[in-house]
Amino acid sequence: MKNILLLVVAGAISATAETLNFDTADAGQPPPGWTATRTGKGEPKWVIERDDTAPTKPNVLKQSGEATYPVCLKDGTNLKDGFVEVKFKPVSGQEDQAGGVVWRAKDADNYCIARANALEDNVRIYHFVDGKRTQFKGANLKVAPGQWHSLRVEFSGSAFKVVFNGRHLFDAEDATFTDGGKVGVWTKADSVTLFDDFSYGPK
Repeated sequence: MKNILLLVVAGAISATAETLNFDTADAGQPPPGWTATRTGKGEPKWVIERDDTAPTKPNVLKQSGEATYPVCLKDGTNLKDGFVEVKFKPVSGQEDQAGGVVWRAKDADNYCIARANALEDNVRIYHFVDGKRTQFKGANLKVAPGQWHSLRVEFSGSAFKVVFNGRHLFDAEDATFTDGGKVGVWTKADSVTLFDDFSYGPK
C-alpha cells in the first residue's frame, strides 16, 4: 500500500506544470538542462544574460546568433497533450524579429512550432518534417518590437489553440505529430530575441 501511494504521489508531481525563468543559471553560459541547436545551417548563440527588463528578474535566455532556425529544446521533456508558453521580447534583426514555442519535438528537424514576428506583424503555426517548414494557420496583428509579449499553445491530439498576449487568436488542426515530444523555444535567421518565464505541462 505504501509503495502504491508513493507511485501515485510521484505521478502527480510529474504531471504538474513547470515554469523556468533562468534566474539560477550563470550569465554568459548556455542554459543548463537545455539543448541549444538549430534547424538548417548557421551558428545560433543561446546564452543566459542579465536584463533589467526581464519579467522575472534578473536573467533571460538570449538568442543572438544567426542560423536558419535557432532552436533550444528542454532536456528530459516528453509532453503529448498540454500547453507550452513563454514570454519573449524581439530586440533586433534585419531579416526577422521572431520568437516562438516548440512542442512534440522529436529532434531539431521534426516538431510543431508557433511563432510571432515583429517585422511581419503576424502569428503563425507550422510543423517541421525533416527540416522542412509547412504553415497550416496564422493571423495578422501588431507584434511590437522591443516589448515583452506572451505566446501560448494548448494542444490535444491534432487540435491546437494559439493565444497571444492573453488573447485567443485561432484554433488549428494538424495530425503530423501526435506523440509526446520535447518542448522549447525558437527564433529565425538573425533575430535577436529574449525569453523568460518558460512554462509547460498538462492543461
